[in-house]
Amino acid sequence: MSNQRILLDPTAESEPADRARLARPESLDGLRVGLLDISKPRGDVFLNRVEELLTGLGVTISRYKKPTFTRVAPVDLLQQISAECDVVVEGLAD
Repeated sequence: MSNQRILLDPTAESEPADRARLARPESLDGLRVGLLDISKPRGDVFLNRVEELLTGLGVTISRYKKPTFTRVAPVDLLQQISAECDVVVEGLAD
C-alpha cells in the first residue's frame, strides 16, 4: 500500500474567481441585517447572540436558514436575502 495522498479541490474550480471585496457600511443605522444559519450544529446559538446584540443597538434583523450545510444555498434563498437585506452575517459553528 502506498503512502501517497491525493488532495481534491471540492469547489471544482480550475481557477478561482477573483472577486473584489464590497465596501463595508460605515454604520448599520437604517440598514437591515440578514442572519444566515447554514444549518451546522450550534450555528443558531451564535446567531441568536448576534441578533440579541444587534437588536440591542436598534438594528433591524431578518433570519434565514439553509436547508443543509452540505450544499450551497439555493438560488431563490440567495435572491430573497439580496432583495431584503443590506448586509449579511453568515453563521458557521460546530
